[in-house]
Amino acid sequence: EAEMCGNGIRCLAKYVLERDSVHRENVSLDVETMSGVRSLEPTWRDGSVTRVRVAMGEPELRPERIPVALSGEIGGGPVLDFPLEVGGMNLNLTFVSMGNPHAVAFIEMPVSEFPLQHIGPEVEHHAIFPNKVNFSVVNTKEWNRAAARVWERAAGETLACGTGACAIAVASRL
Repeated sequence: EAEMCGNGIRCLAKYVLERDSVHRENVSLDVETMSGVRSLEPTWRDGSVTRVRVAMGEPELRPERIPVALSGEIGGGPVLDFPLEVGGMNLNLTFVSMGNPHAVAFIEMPVSEFPLQHIGPEVEHHAIFPNKVNFSVVNTKEWNRAAARVWERAAGETLACGTGACAIAVASRL
């Protein structure tokens, strides 16, 4: 059971709202998750929900709240470019929680060439992540564009990750 899933909560909203016996196209939906209540605003077209905007909440950057088990030399603020050797690769990780833990690595090689099937599970299960972690590798394309691949806890590589996209945006901004 995940604390929060950005795409999952959008799918839930579409499912619930389209099956409601009273069609209310100007309704929002509040959903209680393990990481708090999230507000959802659907966009309707021809009786179907075509988009759902999720108020994701504030990102958590304090390692102990993500959680990331780091030694005392790291302060309570954001952790950027934390060096971690995994599977023979040296990664620099930025830690963010969007209701669930994320480690984001900005890399030089194209994300399509990164050995995510090998490195993803090792990062996910690394000892510094007591609750495991979602892991993203990212190439910045321009100031407002990025290419990414995401390894989700207990799921493997995924084609889309809503909380991962938010974590990448936060890490990029930092």
